[in-house]
Amino acid sequence: MLRHLVDCRRPRQLGTAWRVFSKLKPLHLEYAGVFLGGAGRFLVRGSFVLLCGMAWFVCAALLPAAENAPPRLTVKQCHDFTITGKGDADAWKQADWVALNRRPKGRHDYTARFKMLYSPTGVYVLFDGTDQTLTATMQEDFLDLWNEDVFECFFWTSEEHTVYFEYEISPLGRELPILVPNLDGRFLGWRPWHYEGERKIKKKVSASGGKNVSMASVSGWRAEVFIPYELLKPLQNTPPKPGTRWRANFYRVDYDNQQVTAWDWARVGPSFHDFKNFGTLVFE
Repeated sequence: MLRHLVDCRRPRQLGTAWRVFSKLKPLHLEYAGVFLGGAGRFLVRGSFVLLCGMAWFVCAALLPAAENAPPRLTVKQCHDFTITGKGDADAWKQADWVALNRRPKGRHDYTARFKMLYSPTGVYVLFDGTDQTLTATMQEDFLDLWNEDVFECFFWTSEEHTVYFEYEISPLGRELPILVPNLDGRFLGWRPWHYEGERKIKKKVSASGGKNVSMASVSGWRAEVFIPYELLKPLQNTPPKPGTRWRANFYRVDYDNQQVTAWDWARVGPSFHDFKNFGTLVFE
């Protein structure tokens, strides 16, 4: 409870509590001043203290809900550009970095973040994270990449159907694009058909402080991805227009020193497929 009271110094939560207090204060003060005469000062002061306590109580009650609310991100428009794996295109300058949050029991004190843009032909995602070792050995696509170092993104384009797109990419540039039907908690990924031409994802990776090779010592790595709308067909609500909303989540998993640390954007339960708790993307 004390933590919640201290956290009420945050403007948003404090503002909510003050709005509740301000709606109550005039009634109590007017009643005390008009009907209680000389005793009004004492009772007004008592009412004020009581209402302050009520306001702090409301603030404490609202804070956990505000902290647990799924995040929301506004995705800016851009023209199509060439990806390099470094995120050095001018288009990325208009997008802010969004931090991923380390999940419980994580051991590695690394950072993880992402950016996102959308164009008339597809969506762009840029991942970035600090690291020490590229714990990645798989040399083919469509393998179980989540068992080694990886970045992931999930796009649930329409809440009318519990089907979403999942994409994973390793530090070695290996990928896993799948469509996932999630029916009453039962889910399995389906590989894309005719994964070529305009339907094929463009992706590049880069490392800092070392080379992009298996088990290399590095200070970090990046992955830059372009996912065309042609690949997302026949998912509804694509391509997005200004005002379109998708549910989504972004993840990272690291396996350095045989210890596992995971990060997420929207906090989910034990499974990354907890799609009901995904965050929201709003296309500008």
